[in-house]
Amino acid sequence: MKVGQLALAAAAAAALSSCADYPPPGPPPEPLPAGMAMAPGECFRTADIRAHTVGDDRTLFIDVQGRGVYRIAMRGACLAGAITSDPLVMEQPPGRALVCRPMDMDVRISKGGGTAVPCIVDAITRLTPTEVAALPPKLRP
Repeated sequence: MKVGQLALAAAAAAALSSCADYPPPGPPPEPLPAGMAMAPGECFRTADIRAHTVGDDRTLFIDVQGRGVYRIAMRGACLAGAITSDPLVMEQPPGRALVCRPMDMDVRISKGGGTAVPCIVDAITRLTPTEVAALPPKLRP
């Protein structure tokens, strides 16, 4: 290799090595707020939901077989007028095998006559055994 080619190769190598860290790495992502994402061991399949109760206009409690009780907080008052005997309509969004985040749940409450009121899930929280025991009996799924 000629001296000019060697200098050009060295300059190219130096230029490429300076690009290796561009753009500079940013700070690590902040964890999602409580209820926005669950730990991997807390995720569940919608097919494992065994029972539900309506807490209020914005709160649904579900019993997940083998996982415990979860509080599902809705963004709006989609549960207004709903009762526990109203069928819960849940579909698995495409590409989602597990519910780990609110966006993984597609929840609707069937009001009869073929209508289902859609709900936007805001937060999912797994309750501790103490929290479940503190629920009034009519709210325990």
